[in-house]
Amino acid sequence: MSPSAMPVAEVLDRVVGSRREEADELLALHREVSGSDPVVWAGRIIGFGEHEYTYESGRGGRVPELGFATGAQRHTIYLTPDFADRWPDLVDALGPHKASKVCLYLTRLTKIDMSVLREFLERALLETRSGEQIHS
Repeated sequence: MSPSAMPVAEVLDRVVGSRREEADELLALHREVSGSDPVVWAGRIIGFGEHEYTYESGRGGRVPELGFATGAQRHTIYLTPDFADRWPDLVDALGPHKASKVCLYLTRLTKIDMSVLREFLERALLETRSGEQIHS
């Protein structure tokens, strides 16, 4: 995955209605937490900052430090591996969501606790920048 010169507005404008307004809210939150300007990755992910990683095999790549994608059905927030297992305090307090290994899926921001989402982002960013997993 790599960053592109595609305008962020081009990606965000693919979404309409209240989900578009929520995408603006996610943009502001990610920008504030990361202190970075948004960049489009892979044609659809709004990423903030950049992180290079290397596996034990020697293979690696680049990813945003924080990122999200907004679609017609849900928002996808990109976090750190196994966040749901390691941060159950946040999972329990967030509100309606689904989770996978590295993604948090939200249908509507109005149904979740935004301060908890901020804490997810802050922990993920700290963990990515420090190179260590945070257990709480």
